[in-house]
Amino acid sequence: MITLHTIPDAFSVGDCARIIEMVSNAEPSDARLVGRQRDHNLRRADLVWIDDIAGASWVMDRVVDAVAEANRQVYRFDIEGFDESAQVARYGAEREGHFDWHADIGDGRLASRRKLTMVVQLSDPDDYVGGVLEIMPSAQVSEACKMLGAATLFPSYLLHRVTPVSEGARHSLTIWAHGPAFR
Repeated sequence: MITLHTIPDAFSVGDCARIIEMVSNAEPSDARLVGRQRDHNLRRADLVWIDDIAGASWVMDRVVDAVAEANRQVYRFDIEGFDESAQVARYGAEREGHFDWHADIGDGRLASRRKLTMVVQLSDPDDYVGGVLEIMPSAQVSEACKMLGAATLFPSYLLHRVTPVSEGARHSLTIWAHGPAFR
């Protein structure tokens, strides 16, 4: 089974700039872990939830279409919907923004139903240093596409991380598709 799938042009350069502009006017929250715990050794980022932004419904329309197509073509998971809002994360150098190795599937009511993760690259890769999304589908670590507007999809049970940002800031959009437990 293919574990990583990239949609190189999931969002245009203009779309990415529009999303960053929309969330820049919102009050960010400090990123937490599954279970609403906070641990800055594991994760340092600022988050804005797309559902909290007026006029952002077009983002979810695009996400739903992209995930549905990728699931149809590649994964064929039993997906029932999107039970959580998409989040825009900002990993800034001033905090050494990062997210250590983790899986998105967990024990929580919603996290236990996560089947597929999609991460969209919203920042130009020349605007920051570090901040690499790494996924570990096996003993080898793979890097997500850094191309502006590219979406990387992978099963939510795969270990992945965002390496520390040492210069600038990296923005990404993350969403999870939900369904019944894997069997």
